[in-house]
Amino acid sequence: MNTPTDPPQRDRWARLRFSIIGPLLAAPPAPGEVHGALATLAARTWRHPISGQDVRFGLSTIERWYYAARSAADPIAALRDRPRPRGRFASLSPGVIDTLVQQYREHPGWTAQLHVDNLRAALAGTGLSVPSYPTVRRYLKAQGMFRQAAPKRTSAGAVLARDRLEHREVRSFELDHVSALWHLDFHHGARRVLTRAGTWEKPFLLGILDDRSRLVCHLQWYLDESAQSLVHGLSQAFMKRGLPRALMTDNGAAMLADETVSGLNRLGVLHQTTLPYSPYQNAKQESFWGRIEGRLMPMLEGEPA
Repeated sequence: MNTPTDPPQRDRWARLRFSIIGPLLAAPPAPGEVHGALATLAARTWRHPISGQDVRFGLSTIERWYYAARSAADPIAALRDRPRPRGRFASLSPGVIDTLVQQYREHPGWTAQLHVDNLRAALAGTGLSVPSYPTVRRYLKAQGMFRQAAPKRTSAGAVLARDRLEHREVRSFELDHVSALWHLDFHHGARRVLTRAGTWEKPFLLGILDDRSRLVCHLQWYLDESAQSLVHGLSQAFMKRGLPRALMTDNGAAMLADETVSGLNRLGVLHQTTLPYSPYQNAKQESFWGRIEGRLMPMLEGEPA
């Protein structure tokens, strides 16, 4: 989407401004009548060059256009918007920037408008000018200070994981050989099922994927995510596809159970776990769950059983 500083839009704005003050350049007002002529133009409505809606311009704005074009060899060029210098915010003093940065560190989930509202309160009585909403929004964007969703858990580990993800580079990876690494995880089903006992239960889908080929080594629904269910499904994958060199899981109770850990050690499979509260490290598995919910589950719509 074009911005107000894009060349096509700058040309449209320049032509509109020239059409407004052009009659004054062609027939300059007599001395003492300039203010009245500018006031007449300021009272009129004009068509916005982008949206097409009616718009008005202040007298001082039209006056600035008039004197800029009158003394220029190329009036159209003088009336074009000049691109903003990147990274420079003349309207933000060091004191305002320090207050805004500290405010963002304490409340990274606030919107830009909420930052502006609290800046007004924080700077009241200090003599510092409060920047406008567009200025604050551009500064936050330029500094990479984007709005961050609050962690689902506010424990020390969750906050540490969020800070680690923010300050460290995250790269994707893929191993060179099939069965060099498998991914394993449980997915909580979004639709409850009716068991033979007449009770409604939430199903859990165990998925085991190969890192290189994305082959689903085994996929099975269970009524729990216990170590017994994990070992059962993992054994099915071993019997169908052989033993992998390594297995990556999260830090769930079933994954860290002694039956799972010791069994993998006896089989010579390296067990690798993701960092706590860091599901992006097992992103291939998480992406697969998106396909389950987006392609498989919608096919069951309208099926009551």
